[in-house]
Amino acid sequence: MGKIEWAMWANEQALASGFILLAGGIVGVAGRFRGWEFAAYAVAAGVFVCLLEYPRSKRSKGTSVERPGQHCFTVCVKAFGPVTKNYYVRAVLHAAICVPGGFMLATVLGCVCLGIASIIYLVAAIRGEHWEPILPKKEIQKPVAESIKNPPQNPPPRPPAETRRKRVDDLEAAAYDNPISVTANE
Repeated sequence: MGKIEWAMWANEQALASGFILLAGGIVGVAGRFRGWEFAAYAVAAGVFVCLLEYPRSKRSKGTSVERPGQHCFTVCVKAFGPVTKNYYVRAVLHAAICVPGGFMLATVLGCVCLGIASIIYLVAAIRGEHWEPILPKKEIQKPVAESIKNPPQNPPPRPPAETRRKRVDDLEAAAYDNPISVTANE
C-alpha cells in the first residue's frame, strides 16, 4: 500500500468547504436572517479560503495535475512564504475561520466542513507534509535522429537495398523481374 498524502485530501475538503461557506453566507445575507453579519463574514471567509486553497500542492511522487488557471493563484500563495507553506498554520487558520460560521444556520455546514479540513491539515502537518508549488515544466526538445530527418521515399513493403538500386547505364538490368507471370488469358 502506498503512503496516503493527507494534504491532497485536506486541500479538496477545504476548497469545497470554502464554496459551501460562501454559498451559505450569500443565502444568509440575501435572506437578511437574524445575525446576517455572520453571513457577511462567511462570504468574505469563503472567498479567502477558496483563493488560498485553489492552487494544488505538488505531490511527493511528482504526478500532480494543475487546476486550470492555477498558476496565477500559485504565485500569490507562494508570495506569503512559510505562512502558507506550513500546514500547522493552515490548520489553525481554518479552525479560527470556521468558528464564527457556527452561529448561523445557513453557514453551519460550511463551518463543519472547514473544521474537518482543519483536522485533516493537522494530520498532514504531523506526518511532515508541506505545500510545494506546481511550477510549469520547461519542455526539453530531444534532438531528432538522422533517420527521422530523411524519411523513406518508397512506400512499404520495400525490396532489399541491392534490388532498389537501378543502374542507369544498363536499362535491361534496371528493370525489375516479376516472378509471377502475367498474361491476359488467365
